[in-house]
This record gives sequence, C-alpha cells and structure tokens, in this order.
Amino acid sequence: MPTSIVTGGAGFLGSHLCDALLARGHRVFCVDNFETGSLKNIEHIRVPEFIHLNVDIIEPYFVDEPVDFVYHLASPASPIDYLRIPLHTLKVGSYGTHHTLGLAKNHRARFLIASTSEVYGDPQVHPQPEDYWGNVNPIGPRGVYDEAKRYAEALTMAYHRAQGVDTAIMRIFNTYGPRMRSHDGRAIPTFMRQALTDRPITVFGDGKQTRSFCYVSDLIDGMIRLAESGHHLPVNVGNPDEFTLLELAETVIEITGSKSEIIYEALPTDDPQVRQPDISLAKAILGWEPKVKLREGLQRTLDEAGVEALVGVTV
Repeated sequence: MPTSIVTGGAGFLGSHLCDALLARGHRVFCVDNFETGSLKNIEHIRVPEFIHLNVDIIEPYFVDEPVDFVYHLASPASPIDYLRIPLHTLKVGSYGTHHTLGLAKNHRARFLIASTSEVYGDPQVHPQPEDYWGNVNPIGPRGVYDEAKRYAEALTMAYHRAQGVDTAIMRIFNTYGPRMRSHDGRAIPTFMRQALTDRPITVFGDGKQTRSFCYVSDLIDGMIRLAESGHHLPVNVGNPDEFTLLELAETVIEITGSKSEIIYEALPTDDPQVRQPDISLAKAILGWEPKVKLREGLQRTLDEAGVEALVGVTV
C-alpha cells in the first residue's frame, strides 16, 4: 500500500485529492491546521488508512513511517485569505515548503508542489506556456501569494538539483467544484452564492477580463498523473477554454435560474486581464487534458454541493 502525505488536505483541492488517493489504495496522511481548510471537507472519510495531523507546517513536522509521495498543497489561495494573513502566506510558501521538502528528502519520496498560474502575474504572453517567466508586481497586495509560490518553485528546483529530491511542479489554473468555500472571494463561488440568493452579481471592471476554469475532478486527475510521472520542470494543468467574467456571470444566472442583475465594481489592484493555460506539455508527457466543460461542471457543482453549501448556510 503506497503512503501519501497531503499538506492542505482539508482544503478544497486537498480533500478531493485525499479521496482520489484513498480510492487508488493509498494510505493518506492529511496535514492541515484548518486555517483555511475545513473539517467538513474530510469528516466523511472514516477509514483507518486516513490519518489527520493537525500541525502548522511553518514549524518542522515529521512522519515516522515510510512515505512514497508528498503532495504539497498547503497555502492560503484566495485573495480574501492571503490579504488577511499576508505574513503567514509568505511563511507557508517559504518555511512550509522548506520543511515539507525536507520531509520528502528524508523519506526519499516523490514531491509535488501545487504552484499556481499566479506566478505568471498579469501576463504579457497569451496563452501562458511554462517557459514564460511572468509579469508579477512583487510589492503589490497580491505579491505575498505570487512571490510565495515563485519562491516555493525556486526552492523545489534547488532541492532537486542540489539534494537529488525527486520533485514535480504543477501550475494550477482556476479550478472549481463542490467544497469551494462560498465566501472565499473567487469568481465562481461568489457568482453562484449571489445568483442562488437573487442578489446582484458583482463583476469587477468591465467584465472583459478572461479566466479558464477547470473542474476539480479533471485537475486531480492531472495532479496524480504528474506525481506518478518522472517529470521535474513546471507543468500547466488547467482548462484552456477561455471565458470573460461577464460570460461566466451570464452562464451562472442561466444555470441557477436566478433573477440576479449584473453590477460592476472597481477592478482590484494588479488583477490579471487574461488567464489561459497552454497545456501542450501536459498533453505530451501526461496524456492529460480536461474533459468537463464549464456548463456541465457548474451544473455538477450545483447538484453535488447543494444550495445550502453554495450560499454558506449551515444545516
């Protein structure tokens, strides 16, 4: 039975990864202190092969048994979170990544870091390939997240080159699905919460900025494929289908049958104008590409999560 560690395992992506690894016959250590994760995301898992460790990875931590894979997902990931705890975000990206890489080195485990499309900043190359170095404002409000992830990538490659750690870097583009936090500030959970309560849907700027949305099951499939490959350099994983935020809002209104109107608010500082992955590399080395289209994914999110969860009502 392979053993995997998942940092951030009680988060949106982490909990889906834990489910997928358990289904593949893995023993899973979920490392999460619930800073942004939730017990609700993992309380359904009641098997002896699943162990939760309530630790903060900015401090050293250890697992006293053999480990085969380390999936490092822990990090505040939404603007609401990393603007609320900017220093902790930087520490998770630096100290947390350092401690988790050390753990992987000690166990001779395959290490995968969940990086982000935000390393590209507000890109001047479109779509974004892995060899694009990005256009990031390091001292802007988003810099605490962007630079934490860029540093974490550099640290990962340093451990690979200097210490021989078997590493992988996955650059995740916008992902959605059940277990999103309704008030995490990102577009899809915000639009769905507003639509389901018939409140105005708030679109920043003129709504012409674009995003590419990947359904969570596709993302997790790509993540496991990358972890089980021998590739070391960054790989984009996301859905290349590009939509404006205005098109997203209109689709959410249609699917939910909402009476919401669309209103416009000021664009946040350093908000990227375009975001679309070039997934040629993922296709070539992983045989991976997304299967779930946006409309289908939004409907599945609504059906599987339920209205109460999407509007943030405790039942």
